[in-house]
Amino acid sequence: MSNEQEHIEEHSSPIKTPKQLVVTIVLSFVIPIAIIILLVNMVVSGDKTGAGSDTLTPEAITKRIAPVAGFELVDANAPRVFKTGEQVFAAVCTACHTAGVAGAPKMGDNAAWAPFIKAGYDTMLNVALHGKGGMPAKGGNPTLSDYEVARAVVYMANKSGASLPEPAAPAEEGAKKEADAAAPAAGAAPAATAAAAPAAA
Repeated sequence: MSNEQEHIEEHSSPIKTPKQLVVTIVLSFVIPIAIIILLVNMVVSGDKTGAGSDTLTPEAITKRIAPVAGFELVDANAPRVFKTGEQVFAAVCTACHTAGVAGAPKMGDNAAWAPFIKAGYDTMLNVALHGKGGMPAKGGNPTLSDYEVARAVVYMANKSGASLPEPAAPAEEGAKKEADAAAPAAGAAPAATAAAAPAAA
């Protein structure tokens, strides 16, 4: 091979037939247009959600970015609203006493509750307040008041064959403080009267 022949072959076009030329021209127009269409589609579809998906709705986004823990501001001077026995059962007790988990008597199973009812209300309340075996104190919710736990005990026992009366509501804190303050004053008045009576005689 001569030097001249090598030089000609190096500079020859990769397109050797008219068919290759047509294919090259068509692809040079089709490929960029396809890329532009795909890019536009990608940009436009960024705001769309999938069919049947609500993952990008404002409510769903707010729920996902919401803090895990929350708190509720309560007026410390407002009277406390106690939960009913049914509300406490639904919130705390139902996990074990509906399915009979860890030997817990199922609510409504009179035979399972009979020994507990026979033991008496005070015994059942003591177990509910302080826990026993697999049952945690207050069912695992330390924010419950003793009165709310008592209402839950009565609710479950009554649904399981007992006929316990509803426990008495606790006195209001303000009323209790006033009664405590009035008691010494009331006790002091008779003492003062008794002390004055011998002096007058």
